[in-house]
Amino acid sequence: MAIFSFACVFPIIWIIYSSLKTKDEFMLNAVKLPAHPEFRNYYKAFVEGKMAHYFISSGLNSVIAVVVVVFLSFCAAYALSRFRFRFRNAIYTFFIAGMLIPVYGLLVPLFLQFKQFGLYDKFYTLIIPYIAIRLPLPIFLLESYIRSVPVELDEAAHMDGASKFYSMTRILFPICRPAIATIVILVFLDTWNEFPFSLVLVTNEAFKTLPVGLTNFYGQYTSDYTTLMAAMVLSILPVLAVYLAFYKYIIQGMTAGAVKG
Repeated sequence: MAIFSFACVFPIIWIIYSSLKTKDEFMLNAVKLPAHPEFRNYYKAFVEGKMAHYFISSGLNSVIAVVVVVFLSFCAAYALSRFRFRFRNAIYTFFIAGMLIPVYGLLVPLFLQFKQFGLYDKFYTLIIPYIAIRLPLPIFLLESYIRSVPVELDEAAHMDGASKFYSMTRILFPICRPAIATIVILVFLDTWNEFPFSLVLVTNEAFKTLPVGLTNFYGQYTSDYTTLMAAMVLSILPVLAVYLAFYKYIIQGMTAGAVKG
């Protein structure tokens, strides 16, 4: 376990200390620790490499996707778990089937549709597939979680005069915090690191995201590896911050509803 853990952790450590090297020092020995830490690479990555712009673009896409996915998945999961209606099972199966589809197999059809309907290369272009593609898993997690919460809580609230909306937002939503925290981490991580859709569906520099922006640091004949390493360290920080904020809920959220009492 220690060997496997080291194999996972060492690349991150290597990226961090490599980002503090000069370009010549890195070329001489890529593994050696830096003799004199150099922080200019972070300035070059953030200012000269326009990382600030890519951060804003990725941040907006990720935050909007997280908020909309949490809202839609919670509403859908509440309806599917608390109500019995015609075609309920068919609708649930339709959502879950989205987890079985190879996501990037949809890239070419989506590109053609977006071109046809005038959705290509807009500021909202990436938000649409980010939300749609990431809905199935949150619906599955929240539906299982809400189903594990006793329906008597809803009935007691209703007896006290609470509406369905109040019961959903003030009682069930706080109870679902572990599952919601898991969804926030997974959706933010997937959206922040997504590359193929952002590469194909937008060409305007103003709408490009961070993973695409990282490709600016290497080319066919030369690559600025140390600045690239600094940019990668910067790109890791938001994901790490989100994970540290919600990590204590993730295991509880992933296993919620797996065992019935």
